[in-house]
Amino acid sequence: MAENKNYHDELNKKNILKLRELLAALPPFCKQFFRGIEDTTASRTRIAYAYDLGVFFEFIHETNGVYRKKDIVDFPLSILDEIGREDIEEYMEYLSYYVKDGVEYTNDERGKKRKLASLRSFYNYYYRNELIENNPAVLVPLPKLHDKEIIRMDPNEVAVLLDEVEDGGRLTKNEQRYHNKTKTRDLALLTLLLGTGIRVSECVGLDIQDVDFDNQRLKVRRKGGYEDIVYFGEEVEDALYDYLEERERIIPLSGHENAFFLSMQNRRITVRSVENLVKKYASRVTTLKKITPHKLRSTYGTTLYQETGDIYLVADVLGHKDVNTTRKHYAAMQDENKRKAAKAVKLREP
Repeated sequence: MAENKNYHDELNKKNILKLRELLAALPPFCKQFFRGIEDTTASRTRIAYAYDLGVFFEFIHETNGVYRKKDIVDFPLSILDEIGREDIEEYMEYLSYYVKDGVEYTNDERGKKRKLASLRSFYNYYYRNELIENNPAVLVPLPKLHDKEIIRMDPNEVAVLLDEVEDGGRLTKNEQRYHNKTKTRDLALLTLLLGTGIRVSECVGLDIQDVDFDNQRLKVRRKGGYEDIVYFGEEVEDALYDYLEERERIIPLSGHENAFFLSMQNRRITVRSVENLVKKYASRVTTLKKITPHKLRSTYGTTLYQETGDIYLVADVLGHKDVNTTRKHYAAMQDENKRKAAKAVKLREP
C-alpha cells in the first residue's frame, strides 16, 4: 500500500543524488546555500539552481584571468565580493551564446531571466547572512519578457483529437498495430488531462487508490509536494473506468502494481511517454500548433475561464499557489473579450 509514497520518494531520491553530483562540480561554499534553501524549495528547483550556478562559475573560470588558473572546486567564498555588476552584465551577454563540451547553447530572455533569478537568490542568501559585503546581482535588472501567445486547442480540435484516439485512422500502419493495444489507455489519459487540467507529472504519479469513482475525484501530488483533490466529470469517469477494466487484466512488473497508467512494458508510464503520445495524436489534428501535455492544461484552463469568468476558480483547480500566475496566462483572453465588446456595439447602421 506504500506504492504512491514510494513513487514520489524514489523520484525525490533521484533528484537528491543528481543534486549531489552537480554540487561536486561547484565551489564547496555552495553547499551552505543549498542546505539553507532545502526546507523552502522542491528538489527539482534546487537542481535547476545547481545547473544555473554551474554555468555562472564556468563563465567566471573562462573569462577571469585570476580564476582561470584555479579549478572551479577551489574557488573561495571571497570570489563573490570580487565580482561586480559589470561582470554579471557580461555574464548575461555570454548566455546569449556559448559552447560547452562541443555543444552550442543559447538563451532567450526567459532563459536569461531564470539564470539571473537563480544568481540573485544565491547572492541574497550570502548577503542576508552577512557572509559577503556586496550584492551586485540585485543591481542588474531582470530581462523584460515579451508576452507569449497562449497555445491551446479549439473545442472542435479537442473533439477531433479524442475521435482520432478512438479511431486511429490517420496513424501509420505500424502505429495502428500498437494503437489497438493502447487506445483505451490513451483515451483515458488524454480525456483526464483535457478534463481536469492536471500536470503530466501529476498524471503519471497517479495510483489506483488515488481515484475515487464514488465521489468523482482523484488525489494528486502538486508541485511543491503537497496533496490536492481534483474533481472530474462523467466523460473522464467513463474513460477512466473503461481503462481500469482493461488494466485489471494486466500483470504489472514488481514495484508498479498500484500505478494507474501502465506502459506497454507493464511499468508505470513516464512523462516522456505521455509527451510522445500527445505529440503523435495531436500532429494528426493540427500541424500549425505544437501541442504538448502542458498545452492540454492550457486548453482546460481556457475553457474553464471562458465558462465561468472566475480567475480564482481557475487558479484553484489548476493548483496555482498565486492567482497572478493564472492571471498572467489568461490576461490575453480578457483583452480579447474587451475587443469583442468594442465591436459589438454599433452606433450607426452602415
